[in-house]
Amino acid sequence: MLLHEAHRRAALLGYKAVLLLGHKDYYPRFGYRKASSYGIRFPFNAPDECCMAVELEPDGLKDVHGLVCYPNAFFE
Repeated sequence: MLLHEAHRRAALLGYKAVLLLGHKDYYPRFGYRKASSYGIRFPFNAPDECCMAVELEPDGLKDVHGLVCYPNAFFE
């Protein structure tokens, strides 16, 4: 329920998609797919199947691709 509520609130705020680094067997049940299938890469040394994305609206990631940028604090 928490994840569904987070998605709902993100959509209300105008976000079209959500990206996360998570367990490959858990998040797909919520619609998450490998981010690489959208042409999106994460800057972490993590398995590709753990770097995921979900569209909050149809075609929310259309024409979106590249490297996710995180603040430096994530690398300290």
